[in-house]
Amino acid sequence: MDEAPEEVRSLVLLRRLVTTLTAVMIVGFIVLIGFLVTRFPGAGGMVLPESVTLPDGARAVAYTQTESWVAVVTGDDRILVFDRETMDLIQTVEIRRAD
Repeated sequence: MDEAPEEVRSLVLLRRLVTTLTAVMIVGFIVLIGFLVTRFPGAGGMVLPESVTLPDGARAVAYTQTESWVAVVTGDDRILVFDRETMDLIQTVEIRRAD
């Protein structure tokens, strides 16, 4: 094998660069997985209610919840707020659009 010394040096440099890049990518992937595990440790958050009974004719468009109440946005521009424990309707908010 009669290769020029300059060509061999560039191949050695290329091999080192590829090895370094591979190591950096592996470390980055491990750090990313570590962040995901520490930020989302489990399903210890709030759970969805079994069911929400809407008034007649109401169609759910969006849903949100807190520790004490559940809100459903309906297709007829109302927000229905329910108590989280009893699922009783505690407030209705009418949405008026600016014309």
